[in-house]
Amino acid sequence: MTPKELAQYMLNQDAFSQWLGIQLIEVREKYCLIEMPIRKEMINGLKTVHGGVTFSLADSALAFSSNNTNEAAVALNCIINFAKAVRLGDTLRAESILIADTRKTGIYDITVKNQNDELVASFRGTVYKINRTVTEL
Repeated sequence: MTPKELAQYMLNQDAFSQWLGIQLIEVREKYCLIEMPIRKEMINGLKTVHGGVTFSLADSALAFSSNNTNEAAVALNCIINFAKAVRLGDTLRAESILIADTRKTGIYDITVKNQNDELVASFRGTVYKINRTVTEL
């Protein structure tokens, strides 16, 4: 399977990412760009998007980029910095780029931007390669 086919294979089995409304925009080996609309049920008590929603989008980008070569990897450590509030009606895009790769781990930087290309969050994720393939899980 190509990286895009593997990412689509994963998305087809990922009920949570589907509930978020995530769409694959661009997928290349160890890279992806995904998009998600913000809906009413994602809004918190301060009338902004719950931080967990933004984190989840970035985490999904990490998964789709780090697993799209069929080398299964799971999140080992993730950190997020929120830069701008997200509001109802916004559309978010998360771009995941590999910055370091070893035999057992990978480090990815994920930027999350809104429809105005404004930085919403910066996320760094480290994955651990579990010595299995995505398609055998």
